[in-house]
This record gives sequence, C-alpha cells and structure tokens, in this order.
Amino acid sequence: MKLRHLRYFVSIVDAGSFCRAAATINVAQPALSQQIAELETMLGATLLKRSARGVCPTQVGKVFYREAFSILQRVEQLRGIVRSTEGEPEGSVRLGMSPTLAVSLAGSLVGACRTALPKVTLRLFTGDLLRIRSLIESHALDVCMVFEDTPTRGVSRKPLFRERLYLIRATNAENAKTSVSLDELASLPLVLPVRPHTMRNALDRAFAMAGGIPNCVAEVDTFCSMLSIVKAGVGNAIVPKGDFSDVPGYGGLRPVVIDPPIYLTGCLISSAHIPLTSAAAAASALLAAQVEQHFRERRNRCVEPE
Repeated sequence: MKLRHLRYFVSIVDAGSFCRAAATINVAQPALSQQIAELETMLGATLLKRSARGVCPTQVGKVFYREAFSILQRVEQLRGIVRSTEGEPEGSVRLGMSPTLAVSLAGSLVGACRTALPKVTLRLFTGDLLRIRSLIESHALDVCMVFEDTPTRGVSRKPLFRERLYLIRATNAENAKTSVSLDELASLPLVLPVRPHTMRNALDRAFAMAGGIPNCVAEVDTFCSMLSIVKAGVGNAIVPKGDFSDVPGYGGLRPVVIDPPIYLTGCLISSAHIPLTSAAAAASALLAAQVEQHFRERRNRCVEPE
C-alpha cells in the first residue's frame, strides 16, 4: 500500500465521484479506478458504493477514510516537525475550541500567535467536547480548549479554570431579577443545545437532581443560533459566559446568576497516545496564557482557578 492509494481514496470520497476527483487531482479516471481496485484487493474489502449518482464510502470505507485522512495529515506535518527540532516552532496546528470560548479568545489568540510564533499556522475548529473528542482520538485535531462537565477519560488533559453557567435573557426582558433558582429556571422558556452536548448533560443532571423538567421551546446546534433566538425575545439560554461585551451585536444580553451554581471546567485536551509537536505544544502554552490574561483583564467573577 502506498500513500497515493490513500490520497486517491480520500479525494474520491471528498469529491463524491471518480470523475470529479480525477479532475481535481489531475489523474486520468481509468487510472484512478485501477488504483482503488488495487486498494480494495489489498484490503480484501469493498470501500466504495458505486451508483449513477456517484460514489460514497461503505461502512468499512468510512473507517478507512478516517484513518487515511489522519495519516495524510500527519505526513503533511512531517516537514514542520523536522524543521521545528532545529529551531523555533514551525508548521500547522489544528486547534479545536468550544464556541463560547472561541468567540472571546480566537481573535486575541491568532494575533498573539502571529507575534510569538510567526512560523506556526493555526487551523481553528469549533465544536462541543463530545464532537471534538472523536477528532482528538482520530488525530484530526492536535489540541483543544473545551468545557467539561465531568473529567474526560482517555486523553491528556490540563484543567485551567471553572466557569459558572448563566441564564441569558434579552435586553428588554421584563423580569429584572439578578439570580434564579433551578425551580424558577424550569418554568422559563429555554433554548437548549441539541443532545448529545456537554452543557446539556450538566443541565439534565441538575434538573433531574432538583426534580424539575425544563421548558424547552427550541433546540439548536450552534452558539450563534442560540444567541439570535434570545436576542429576538423568543426564549432564554443557559451558557458558560456571563459577559457579552466582547460579542458584537449581543453586548446588551442580560446574564442572570443561577443559584445553586452549575459549573463547567475549561480544559486543554490532546491525544494521550501521540505527543504534541513542538508547534502544537507552543500553541497550547500560548492558549493557556491567553485564557489567563483574558479572565484576569475582565475580572470575570464567574471564573474560579482550577
């Protein structure tokens, strides 16, 4: 098996057809078909389903695609890894972040990286821990800053801080209370994350312990959608963020303290099996420093050192 087999297979799956893949990678379609036939023979498995509409991976093909993609990414990083051992960190770093953290930290992090690590290129991805963890395990991401509701097993983790969950209301909401109990929270129209989701797990557990059932009026899969619904006055949200002054267009949203408090832990995670490259390690340290500076400057009272 050669690297070209992996590249060709990944290109075909990404393109959805042999014809489009052939045009993209500039390889004749018959030669491309022959290479995939050789690959399937070597593996003793059918990797692609062929139809008039194109191709898609079989169940085995999906597993092979994930591993092939990971291998190709590692190969791409080799040049930077080798050069980094001879001097300053160099190469690309695939960084995952929780959306609520990214909205506050992504800009300052990229700026700090350009200054402190000029030969490092960040590739930013956003998502909840439950999605990001699979990308860490498949080596599609190098290091991630996420929120945990319970310690993540099977990864290398470095807890940095705890942050309280807040009820977020529209600017013109009639109730001016500055705190809310779980019983009161359950009676409010809430916009909640689609399961499975780390914060949703923490909320479900808290409501179950309090004997309440939340009044969920909508479920969303993005942080921006949640804020838009709150701003429109349709419902309220619960997020690990008590200050929206750094989110353009949403600075007027009103945070309300939940009592008793529900906390999530801000944590850096990476693969427990593959050590970080010097570029990834440097970016990880820079991210930890940016987190500390961000919360120190804002004097965010909802954050507690871990």
